[in-house]
Amino acid sequence: MKKLLITTFAVALAMMPAVAQNKAQGGIDADMMRQITKNSTVKQNKGLSNAMASNSIDDLARNYRNNSITDTHFSIETPKQNIHNQRQSGRCWMYSSFNVLRANFARRHADSLRVEFSHDYLFFYDQLEKANLMLQGVIDCADKPMDDVRVQFFFKNPINDGGTFCGAADLAEKYGLVPVEVQPETFTAERTSRLGQLLSSKLREYGLELRQMVSQKKSTQAIKQRKTEMLTTIYDMLSLALGEPIKEFTYAFRDKDGKAVGAPRTYTPLEFYRETVGGPINGTFIMAMNDPRREYYKTYEVEYDRHTYDGHNWVYVNLPMEDIAEMAIASLRDSTKLYSSYDVGKQLNRNTGYLALDNFDYASLFGTTFPMNKAERISTFDSGSSHAMTLCAVDLDYAGKPVKWKVENSWGADSGHGGYTIMTNDWFNAYAFRLVVDKKYVPERILKAAQTKPVMVMPEDPLFTPDN
Repeated sequence: MKKLLITTFAVALAMMPAVAQNKAQGGIDADMMRQITKNSTVKQNKGLSNAMASNSIDDLARNYRNNSITDTHFSIETPKQNIHNQRQSGRCWMYSSFNVLRANFARRHADSLRVEFSHDYLFFYDQLEKANLMLQGVIDCADKPMDDVRVQFFFKNPINDGGTFCGAADLAEKYGLVPVEVQPETFTAERTSRLGQLLSSKLREYGLELRQMVSQKKSTQAIKQRKTEMLTTIYDMLSLALGEPIKEFTYAFRDKDGKAVGAPRTYTPLEFYRETVGGPINGTFIMAMNDPRREYYKTYEVEYDRHTYDGHNWVYVNLPMEDIAEMAIASLRDSTKLYSSYDVGKQLNRNTGYLALDNFDYASLFGTTFPMNKAERISTFDSGSSHAMTLCAVDLDYAGKPVKWKVENSWGADSGHGGYTIMTNDWFNAYAFRLVVDKKYVPERILKAAQTKPVMVMPEDPLFTPDN
């Protein structure tokens, strides 16, 4: 009987579907658990276990030697300007973009005039344009099933408050800019989460309706008219939360001490944009990216990663960090700040605003290593661009090589090192990703690479999340 049971079991196991057999072989069975617990070293680290039960991991792993910044000298530094605070919003891309634009304005006027742009104003149009991008994207893909990767791209994240410099350029050229005095921040502009959730819910509802209209073979004009009605509701929601965008205003520029210079003038947002920026932003810069997974000196374009449907996708030149550093130094030497983005959460000492690869010794704390390189971290979603800051200074050694960098952050003047963040060059190489460079600081060989036909890549790629 025993032999019969064994034989029956063996036959049944052989007849099991492959998936079921894989589950049986791939789970944590009793023997594997015995090996895990036998080889575990936790019992020998009781003191450490007790410490970790009562303290934060970062407090225990913190490298004491890096707990203060002693060297704050920078051999090349751009003029200082006010530090802003994005608060509980993902608009770092806009803050960094505006930092560059207002610094360029002050530089053109020999630092005798200053301007502060309204983030609330441009954010209104950013959200309205992203809503249209989602709805039109749903229409464009309405012939695809709901589980298609592109359809899911629009419904999974119908709207967000992140972005890049490319988006700021498109929006400012289309809608202009206004001073912060005429359209200040609202409570919701500084705390965008709830508005984003409500807009997302409404857009998903509208997306389903538009898909149904396409399946019912409604006319293109009828679909466009219904989309316009939907966007009117989005406009009203944004107006209630952010304030309706200003259409005309009177303004007098101020000097660095805050005193009015000249008589006030009346402007539209586009007139103010031309007065302060001077002309189109698009076409004046390249976006450099460091992505060691892909071939260098090639141009890439990210499909559907833009702020406006009729705007520009991200187009970037993939470069080694050495080239990115060279262009950054050339720009800073000429007192020109740069939009830049990083995986800022890695090894950040928030108290000091210091970024170094050895700020926290997690390896010693946990008795293991974290050996992945930059390409491996990107490929496995372990690292990617998450936050934009404004590159404003570099310290060079005797050979002209960078030792450390400094950025203007948008977390307020009381954060980090007086509102700034300082990073070692090693950290910069490991966790910097994007740099927007004025073309006059770009070598000819890189300009030529930027003019080649871009390779189209997908927005689901782990590296192409918006800066926030």
